[in-house]
Amino acid sequence: MTRMPTHCCIAVAFATACIAPSHANANARRELADVYAAGSQRLLYREEHLVQPGAAPERWVLYRCPDGKPFARKRVAGGGMRPDFAFEDARDGYREGVRAAGDARQVYVRQSGKEDSRRVPVPADGVIDAGFDAAVRTHWAELLRGRDVRLRFLVPSRKQFFPVQVRRVGSIDWHGIPAERLRMKLDTWFGFAVPEVTLVYARGDRRLLEFNGTGNVRDARGRNPQVRIAFQPSAQLASNSDLAGIGRLPLDGRCTF
Repeated sequence: MTRMPTHCCIAVAFATACIAPSHANANARRELADVYAAGSQRLLYREEHLVQPGAAPERWVLYRCPDGKPFARKRVAGGGMRPDFAFEDARDGYREGVRAAGDARQVYVRQSGKEDSRRVPVPADGVIDAGFDAAVRTHWAELLRGRDVRLRFLVPSRKQFFPVQVRRVGSIDWHGIPAERLRMKLDTWFGFAVPEVTLVYARGDRRLLEFNGTGNVRDARGRNPQVRIAFQPSAQLASNSDLAGIGRLPLDGRCTF
């Protein structure tokens, strides 16, 4: 697979992080999202999110072809801004993730049958994958006051943390839901090269409603397309068997887009 330039890696890793909504109550929940090609209504694939909050939070994301067959999966273990995670795409065998390694993290990427890993120190303002949601909640009041929030976001393919800047764009009405629009950019001198990433969070419970930017799932040409990820407004309760079964579900989807 062709190596992506740094600005693309940043946007892709950010997309992976921002598609795992969180909830304040103790019930496991299922949320569904449709992923469209940017600027169109062309459905590329769907996402199914299962979230188990609590003392040992766990999140699963199942990626499904338009016909419903799953082709990729991600597990996020732990809460806070720096959880461990594991992502796999059965179409080409690509895997990436982060494992605990003392006061650091072991970051790995596997593609073309080869795995490359590195032990990476974690900065105090470091954010890993779905930990971005925790960072948004932590800095929510600052964002609403118009202050820029600076973080360091882990890009697994580069095995290092990059500085990013998050800011509030303004309040909007998202299909009848009071919401806030946020924007992320790379916080360096070459940040202008990063495609714009915008997110819409519900004002009430601070859950992600929409993502616009570079997707984390590759297309048929091995590229990461620009996408719009829209969550369905309502969620469903999920059972323990739902959570247990998602890790064993065969990834037999072979969709291309």
